[in-house]
Amino acid sequence: MQITKIAVAIAALSLTGTALAHEPGSAVLRVGVVHVAPDSGSSTIKLNGAGVGKATVKDNTQLGLTATYIVAPHFGVELLAATPFKHTIKGKVPALAFDGTVGTTKHLPPTLSAQYFPLDPSSKFQPYVGLGLNYTWFFSEHAKKSNGFSNLDLENSFGLAYQLGADYQLTDRLAINAAVWKIDIDTKATVNAPVVGKVKANVAIDPWVYFVGVGYKF
Repeated sequence: MQITKIAVAIAALSLTGTALAHEPGSAVLRVGVVHVAPDSGSSTIKLNGAGVGKATVKDNTQLGLTATYIVAPHFGVELLAATPFKHTIKGKVPALAFDGTVGTTKHLPPTLSAQYFPLDPSSKFQPYVGLGLNYTWFFSEHAKKSNGFSNLDLENSFGLAYQLGADYQLTDRLAINAAVWKIDIDTKATVNAPVVGKVKANVAIDPWVYFVGVGYKF
């Protein structure tokens, strides 16, 4: 009797794994939190064409959404979306004795990626890698007026995105997911600064993007 119960349990687990298979035609919708951690150490502030300082962009966390459609065995297409991120932009210009906030901006970073799932489609654990294209739209730029800045503007950006992630099946429909992206986001910023006038900055945001959430298979 005990052996029979164990056999039934194993069979049930096997069937559950098959039910959430990443088979062609299936789709997985995931909801969770997304953390954007810019790596802007190489960003340069320029005055009259010469580098005079560094610009940095602070982290931010928002609600995230990813949707993957399995187009063929082991291959899928994913769209990453999120609520608008808000970042504080800092500047450091030793020659002007300035080290503080230049302004803030919001952005949306939709990213479309092709994904490869190396394991059998019926596996509960589904690691994957992805390569895609990111478009970052900057808006609601606000210069720090109390520091003497005005007219902050950032250009939108296109860039590559590299991804590593994994799904793990909990039930026949639900899964947990974790993923990380390295995204190429480069923008040109301009702002009117006190005393010196218009200042330009090449801002290489190039963030690490982290996602943790739950997924539902359709």
